[in-house]
Amino acid sequence: MKALTYHGPGRRTWGGDVPDPVVRDPEDAVVRVDAVTICGTDLHILRGDVPEVTQGRILGHEAVGTVTETGPGVRTVAVGDRVLISCISACGRCAYCRAGTYGQCTGGGGWILGHLIDGCQAEYVRTPFADSSLHKLPEGVTDEDALLLADILPTSYEVGVRNGRVGPGDTVAIVGAGPIGLAAIITAHLYSPSRIIAVDLARSRLDAAERFGADTVLTTAEATPEAVRELSRDGLGADVAIEAVGVPETFELCARLVRPGGRVANVGVHGKPAVLHLEDLWIRDVTITTGLVDTHSTPLLLDMLAVGRLDVSGLVTHRFGLDEMQDAYDVFADAGDTGALKVALFRT
Repeated sequence: MKALTYHGPGRRTWGGDVPDPVVRDPEDAVVRVDAVTICGTDLHILRGDVPEVTQGRILGHEAVGTVTETGPGVRTVAVGDRVLISCISACGRCAYCRAGTYGQCTGGGGWILGHLIDGCQAEYVRTPFADSSLHKLPEGVTDEDALLLADILPTSYEVGVRNGRVGPGDTVAIVGAGPIGLAAIITAHLYSPSRIIAVDLARSRLDAAERFGADTVLTTAEATPEAVRELSRDGLGADVAIEAVGVPETFELCARLVRPGGRVANVGVHGKPAVLHLEDLWIRDVTITTGLVDTHSTPLLLDMLAVGRLDVSGLVTHRFGLDEMQDAYDVFADAGDTGALKVALFRT
């Protein structure tokens, strides 16, 4: 089959010399990939920021497809089912999985697709723990819309909005208006904050943030603590600052924008150390959270999508055929010039 494989920092190939996946364990399923996307984490991998990814690994952890084969232990999905492939695999048995913290699974799951095992930027993918890691798609939910629930919507919701404890009346600053930041805007609205402030370098992404519901947009240069305090409900700064980029400067900016007693929720994948200014933060009672998504919210988000309570239209800006994988990577990686938010690739 054809697949996108990693060959060290800066090197990737798309080719047809990759063996087809097969069921190895009783709880496996093989899924034909009907739609797939590229994540910012894939770009981090290609920059060498995730050394656990070995050469020859098929990348990708966000896809929608059709089940073509199941192991004898699979009970909740069957051949022919349309499914969302979660970015997180869950054994369903370990202590973390029983607590709904699937990202920390110690039974062989967690973030493994496109990381520790072959992923889904391919024509077919083997998915371990199919019963707890695949989600049957409701009627009427399109492949494109469902694709956005494989990673960015649950990540932004769980690691940003929920970990940051966004609540009614809060002032929320979201630093980074890429796909994760925009998804954080969408899901923060579920909790009725008084103001959402989006911060980014690119004018095109700030325009997108306004379309998705940001009340105020600021360039990085404009996003000073003084400016955010003036925009907050009581002049004290952001109740919650969500870091949605993954570079030291944006994390440190979030720590400056948050009010005393506020929360910094780090969502971005960092490849370099960031300075933690405890000499300033300790006395301000600031809470900092980090986390890998658990995807425990995926069924809820799918239900909301199916009944029209979650609008993800507009997040996909560029569409390709599966054989155009290399072009899609180039467009996504050069988002500053191309205006790409999420790209979607479809089986033709």
